[in-house]
Order: sequence, then structure tokens, then C-alpha cells
Amino acid sequence: MRKKIVAGNWKMNKTFDEGVQLVKEIIELYTLEVKNQVYVVLAPPFIHLYKLQPLIFGMPMLEMAGQNCSNMPNGAYTGEISASMLKSVGCDYVIIGHSERRLYFNETNDWLAKKIDIALANLMQPIYCVGETLEERNNGKLYQIIEAQLSEALFHLPEEQLRHVVIAYEPVWAIGTGLTATSAQAQEMHAFIRKIIADKYGNDLAENISILYGGSVKPDNARELFEQPDIDGGLIGGAALQARGFVDIVKAMK
Repeated sequence: MRKKIVAGNWKMNKTFDEGVQLVKEIIELYTLEVKNQVYVVLAPPFIHLYKLQPLIFGMPMLEMAGQNCSNMPNGAYTGEISASMLKSVGCDYVIIGHSERRLYFNETNDWLAKKIDIALANLMQPIYCVGETLEERNNGKLYQIIEAQLSEALFHLPEEQLRHVVIAYEPVWAIGTGLTATSAQAQEMHAFIRKIIADKYGNDLAENISILYGGSVKPDNARELFEQPDIDGGLIGGAALQARGFVDIVKAMK
């Protein structure tokens, strides 16, 4: 049975005090209202992680993620953070290959493959992001782009390791542009991703890997998206910065 996951990516938002307050509000609402079996993953800026760990201690369905990690284990890499550092403060997940990392920091599929490897070596589950731009979609290259992002970053892994990877499909063209992907468009791409994995590794792995949707999920569209057969949760951006809306998205999961 596929793991249902709602992950909140805060990106570069919230001061330390603001972040602590948001986590406390999320935990309070989550404890009172969430009855479904959904894993909730919080990915705040790095400065919050150490404080967050004791707040969620003892809550087995609530977990932490780093927003990124280095592809190097340690050393003279000013400004970077290693996978082992994230693990040491209690992170179970790390987001790798987010569209903003690809766009602003020129991270390639080969580069991201190294990050996948080092995350797995440190016993964290990568949340690996894939997605096409509007130009790529309009040019009919969307399937080619997604297949390359999967194969070049993931398909060197043996089956047992890939079972520990979560995939997040984020249509870059539907994030912050005013355009919206329909639930049918999201489902079509999730099914395509699952087929690509099945072609390489077989149906058993493909049917048991979690694939999240990351295209401007909000409380008013979450239920329709989460009802799609190949969508196993969401990677939430802006809506994760407000406790009420984020918890409502978690509650929308079947």
C-alpha cells in the first residue's frame, strides 16, 4: 500500500520565532482534527530544524525534511549543508531537485543523482522533484523532459533503494503563473511517471512508490487532486505557511 504524504515546503520564509509559532499551530490543529492516516512532512528553513525536532517527538505521523542537501559528505563548501547534518537533527526526508533549485542554481539531473545517493546513504528518503516548464509543454516535450529527469537521476539505483524514494511532480508552468493544472492533467502525468518506473523496474515497485503533486495545491482543490488514483499526496508551497490551510489540505486526503 502506497504511503500517503503531505509535505509542506516553507522555502525561504519565516523568521525563527515565526517558524516556531507556525509549527505549534500546525501541531495543535493536527492533534485535534487529523484522523486520517497521512504522513505530514514539514520542510522549514534549516534554522528551524533543531527546534522542530523536540516539538514533534513522539508523533509518529509527523516528520521533518531538509529543503536541500549537498552532494558532498563534508568539507570546505561554504554555505552548504550535508545530508549527515540533516539526519543528525532528525530529518527523515530531504527535498531534491525542486524546480527553483534547477532554475536558479542550475542543478542538473546528473548533479541531483549524486544528492540522491548521499541522502539514501544517510538513511533519508529523497523527495525527488520533476516537472516541465510552459515552453516544454507547449512544444510537446513534456513527456521527454519528465522521462529524462527520472532516468538520469534515479535509474542508476537498484530496486531496493528506489523503494525509499518519493517522487513529486510539479508542473513548473502552473506555479506562480496564474495558470492551473486540472486534476485530469495532474493524474495523466502521475500515471505516466508510474508507467516509466514500471517499464524499468516492474509493476510491483511502480505500484508501491509514492508520487506527490506539487502544483499550487490549496484547500479548495486538494480533495479533487487527492482523489485521483495515482496521486498519493502533495508537496505544498505557499499554503504550507498558514496552519489552518495546511491542516485542511492534510484532512482532504482520503
